[in-house]
Amino acid sequence: MSLVTLLPFIVLIGAMFLMTRSAKKKQQQAVDMRNAMQPGSGVRTIGGMYATVKEVSEDTVLLDAGPGVELLFAKNAIGAVLSDDEYNRIVHGIEHDLKTDDTVVPDDASSLTGTDEPADDAADKPLDLAKKDVADEDAEQDAPKAEQAEPKKTDGESDAK
Repeated sequence: MSLVTLLPFIVLIGAMFLMTRSAKKKQQQAVDMRNAMQPGSGVRTIGGMYATVKEVSEDTVLLDAGPGVELLFAKNAIGAVLSDDEYNRIVHGIEHDLKTDDTVVPDDASSLTGTDEPADDAADKPLDLAKKDVADEDAEQDAPKAEQAEPKKTDGESDAK
C-alpha cells in the first residue's frame, strides 16, 4: 500500500480526533462552570428558566425562581451561570452601565408640544371616537318622523311579491 492510498484515512482519523477533543474541552468547561456555582448566583436552566441559586449539593441545585418558589434541579440542567449584571439586565430589566446619560426620554409625547398645559378646555370633555358620517346623523334625526308618517303592518302582510 502506498502513502497516497492511506492519506484519506489518516486525514479522517485526524479530523475525528480533533472533533472529539473539542467536544471534551467544551464538556469540561461546562462541568467547571457548574462546579463554580455558589448560592446567590444567577443561572439559566437548559429549559430557559432564570433563577437564583439557593443551595448547591453534589448532584443537585436548589433554585429560587420567585417569592416562595423553590425548585430542585440536577446540576446537568444548568445551562449557564450568569454574571450579576447580566442576570439583573435579563430578569429585572436593570441596565447597569458605566456611561450615564443625562438625557431622559419621556414615556409620552407631551414634551414635544412645548407646553405642559392643555391647549383648551377640550381636554376636560370626553372624546367621542365613534365614526359617524353626516348622512347617518341626518338619517337618525329623520327616522322618528318617518316612523310616525307610515303606520306599521302587524297582521303578517309583507310587501314582497
